[in-house]
Amino acid sequence: MINETILRESGAVEKRLVKGETLFTEGEMPVYYYQVLWGSIKMNNYNEKGNETIQAIFKKGQSFGEPAILGEFPFPANAEAVENTCLLCLEKNRFIEMLCEYPTLCIELLRIISKRLQYKAMIVKEIGGHEAEHRILTLLTYLKLNAGTKGKFRVDMTRQTIASLVGLRVETVIRAIGELKKKGKIDIINRKIYL
Repeated sequence: MINETILRESGAVEKRLVKGETLFTEGEMPVYYYQVLWGSIKMNNYNEKGNETIQAIFKKGQSFGEPAILGEFPFPANAEAVENTCLLCLEKNRFIEMLCEYPTLCIELLRIISKRLQYKAMIVKEIGGHEAEHRILTLLTYLKLNAGTKGKFRVDMTRQTIASLVGLRVETVIRAIGELKKKGKIDIINRKIYL
């Protein structure tokens, strides 16, 4: 999202995480702005039974944690490395200074945060009022649109991740994916979902 050179000139440093490592936990106050250089980070919560809900997954070039910095509130979720990951980390006060120095970044940041809010509203609507197949197809369509893919789009997510994103059990997702395939809404090639 933000040009890497600008981040480094503003004082950003690299941080590497191994798969499964936690960057921060729900309730912690933000200290840094984070942007993914490579790998991926998931924002998640666990309920009292230990079931995971994935709020979002951030990949190369994407940033996360900005709402907590700008709103001065604790992180509402955990951040965990989905795979080995490298981040650029910029201390929050330097992040604010950088935004003041480059006002066009503020507009871009607002655009990104607005798209995240749109996604959250879509997911809440899906979870509250739609059956499994509809939820899954809506998520996959959203992912394809955001990827800007023409033609077939390969979904690089496990069935468990899809379940965690749309508030379903993995068994339900597996059955619903089978039904979507039968109806010709998706293709399955080498166990991968294509839309």
